[in-house]
Amino acid sequence: METDRFVGQWWHALPDGRIQCDLCQRDCRLHEGQRGACFVRMMDQGEMILTAWGRPSGLHVDPVEKKPLNHFYPGTSVLSFGTAGCNLTCKNCQNWEMTKSRDMELLSQRADPPEIVRVAKKTRCKSVAFTYNDPVIFAEFAIDTAIACHEAGLKSIAVTAGYIHPKPARELFSFIDATNVDLKGFSEEFYNKVTGGHLAPVLDLLCYIHHETDVWLEITTLLIPGLNDSEKEIAELSRWISTHLGPDVPLHFSAFHPDFRMLDLPPTPRETLSMGRKIAMDEGLRFVYTGNVHDPAGGTTFCPECRSPLIIRDWFSILSWNMDADGRCAVCHQKIPGRF
Repeated sequence: METDRFVGQWWHALPDGRIQCDLCQRDCRLHEGQRGACFVRMMDQGEMILTAWGRPSGLHVDPVEKKPLNHFYPGTSVLSFGTAGCNLTCKNCQNWEMTKSRDMELLSQRADPPEIVRVAKKTRCKSVAFTYNDPVIFAEFAIDTAIACHEAGLKSIAVTAGYIHPKPARELFSFIDATNVDLKGFSEEFYNKVTGGHLAPVLDLLCYIHHETDVWLEITTLLIPGLNDSEKEIAELSRWISTHLGPDVPLHFSAFHPDFRMLDLPPTPRETLSMGRKIAMDEGLRFVYTGNVHDPAGGTTFCPECRSPLIIRDWFSILSWNMDADGRCAVCHQKIPGRF
């Protein structure tokens, strides 16, 4: 299998001999032999090549709830992988060994889309998830793999920070069945200082996915003590989701733990996640979850009509199921948004 030189999409030549990457808002302008900020896109022989094509890192079987997706075929398994590199520079990155890697061979193994599908089928996974770093930066590889998945009857999942230009976003998400978008905070200051990116493109992508595609959407916000966990910011974030996306998009508040360049901050208290969940539900969101903590109430899917517990979870395990085959509450028959 030849994976050493794969010419990527979404770039154009510049008059001065460089090329510009048109994938994300970084708009990297590269000289011959130079890599973009993401590390996996490089100018070679006057073209943009994707060095990560066919070089997945990870290949782990996970519960779909770990992505996290609570309304997309709950209880099923997914084959997860990422690559080296990332187009954001999050100081709290919890997968920094991969995202900050500058040694492709150290972490990756060679596997083309048919091989990934073969492994997914062998391990009885329902879906393949592009995760750990961000499928945005290896979008061509993700698309090729998603096509192979669909031909084999598998679903495709993108776990992403959503930092991507509109044109490649349209192409990528036309092949994706479900996504969890990491809405990292709700202020431009937070995005600039902590992630090296901007908030507006992520909000634009959320609106596009929800209103213009059939992709199932869930959102995660990692609450970091003292940085994005104020009641005011949580309320503003929740209100924006309720207003612009509606009440049925599931929102996950996840607990931070010290990592990478944020070792001086404490872990997120469970009480903060519970506070965030209450605020979000008060703002009209009907499905709000907590993650990275032991919180059975925060992991349970409740019927928005009769409040019966429908799917009781402990961490990523499903303890009980109280829905019919059509995804309706077994008590009042309210239809629950999602794919069941």
